[in-house]
Amino acid sequence: MTVQSPSRTTQPDPPGAPAFVQRSPLQPRSGWRRRLTKLDEKGAPYAYISPFFILFGVVGLFPLLYTAWVSLHKWSLIGGQGSFVGLKNYTDVLAQPYFWNALKNTVSIFLLSSVPQVIAALLIAAALDSGLRARTFWRMGVLLPYVVAPVAVALIFSDLFGDKFGLVNHLLGLVGVDPVQWHKEVLPSHVAIATMVNFRWTGYNALIFLAAMQAIPRDYYEAAMIDGAGRVRTFFSITVPQLRATIIFVVITSTIGGLQIFDEPRMYDQYGLGGADRQWQTLTLYLYQLGWTQKNFGRAAAVAWMLFLIVVVFAVVNFLVTRRIASKGPR
Repeated sequence: MTVQSPSRTTQPDPPGAPAFVQRSPLQPRSGWRRRLTKLDEKGAPYAYISPFFILFGVVGLFPLLYTAWVSLHKWSLIGGQGSFVGLKNYTDVLAQPYFWNALKNTVSIFLLSSVPQVIAALLIAAALDSGLRARTFWRMGVLLPYVVAPVAVALIFSDLFGDKFGLVNHLLGLVGVDPVQWHKEVLPSHVAIATMVNFRWTGYNALIFLAAMQAIPRDYYEAAMIDGAGRVRTFFSITVPQLRATIIFVVITSTIGGLQIFDEPRMYDQYGLGGADRQWQTLTLYLYQLGWTQKNFGRAAAVAWMLFLIVVVFAVVNFLVTRRIASKGPR
């Protein structure tokens, strides 16, 4: 027996009621809505990243271009923009022996700090990646020097490398080495400043290498152990080749930071001018002296732009060299 449900009766709309038209899902949208949707799909990604470019333009690109404009003028602190001198500020700076002395000191401190820093960071990262006890404690410990303020590090190390009563000279005297004039001679002062830089940044770079090492598949190491490879062999044949991109990144960032070093040489003595004979005066200290001591902002801006070009050249050379070495791969 089949039960039929009562049929529904449709009541007619009252007179004057608005007619509602239901649009089919397949019915195309209006022209302006299509254009708005298309604009939203194309413009939304650019709108999401626009805050970065706006901030970079305000605090990065604009000061860079404004510094280039200042370097082409005779600029004073009170009067502001003076007469247009073109490239005269650049030629005057290049004619100064102090500029070449500062460039030589900058490159020397950079090499003494960056090269040992990358090597030590790789070795520390490899040790932290092994089966150490209390690994979290050691990983936090290598980052502590980076947390310490640069001024505090410079003040402590300037006392450690004291010419007469420094701890380093005292330890050297225990093994029969004559005291070193850390603040008077050129190379010892560079070594002392490079030691400060290495103390602060080696642990930071080690953690970057450690993060990259932990991303290497462990199957590679297990296969190498089965083949009889030791730790040294696996480090140079597996770990280092797998860190190609990370090594290039660390080398480039170390180059940029090493050529712009300021805090450590500034606080190495009480005067902050790079030594009595400018034996550790870097380009940033020379720029600081031109701008705030001699009030010659045109030349200071020229030095800033030349330093920028030097950093770019060193970064490109380091990138090409490290990429060429890494592209050879293990043998």
